[in-house]
Amino acid sequence: MVGLSLREERIIELLRENGEVSVATLSERLNVSSVTIRSDLKGLAAKGIIVRTRGAAMSAYHPLLAEKQQSNVEMKEAIAKAAASLVHDGDRIMITNGTTSALIGKYLLGKRDVQVVSNSTLLIPYARMNPNIALTMVGGEFRPSAEALVGPAALKQLQEYHVALTFTGTDGFTLDHGLTTHLMENAEIVRQMCAQATRSVLVTDSSKFGKQGFVRILSLSDIDVVITDKGLPQTAVEAIEAMGIELILV
Repeated sequence: MVGLSLREERIIELLRENGEVSVATLSERLNVSSVTIRSDLKGLAAKGIIVRTRGAAMSAYHPLLAEKQQSNVEMKEAIAKAAASLVHDGDRIMITNGTTSALIGKYLLGKRDVQVVSNSTLLIPYARMNPNIALTMVGGEFRPSAEALVGPAALKQLQEYHVALTFTGTDGFTLDHGLTTHLMENAEIVRQMCAQATRSVLVTDSSKFGKQGFVRILSLSDIDVVITDKGLPQTAVEAIEAMGIELILV
């Protein structure tokens, strides 16, 4: 996470892996004093990243989201970095909720006058650290498992904007069924964001290929650019390129 020390990141990792962890255990695992751990926990709690309990702490994020954040981390970082390279100074963009798409905010540092519209609360720390990003959060109902704002209010507000690029993730994608998700309200948000953009960009690691969620979002042909890793099967690479979609492999 942006702005954290290596020890703070390790504390968060231990909380994600083990749920609630005592100060004594953290002190032992990290080989520092309990006083140091308590100081770290105080700072992390002030940032809203953890919740302190009596003599212990736990992650402030929903367990499902924490699990997603831990999967394929290096690939997600590389994909997000490649996605951010498509953004130019002065661009207006949308970023949907998702653990990969949210990382794009991390790599916008150095860009100038970038306006971001999003329903993902995971982008807020990056906006705090980067004065050149103007972040507009749409309203709506908060879903802790996705760190996202969804529903009619969010959909209505999104219709007020037009952007150059929309970056979206997915729970799964196939050649026949396109992008899918497990949540209906998430599908509605993604469709609306893509409708407001000149170009739509799918950011996803190759492990999502071949998986099909409960709700269809978009056909793959509705996407202009796919950014994924080199683990994507060659047959899928050829099929996606044959559809006229720009494919970026990291």
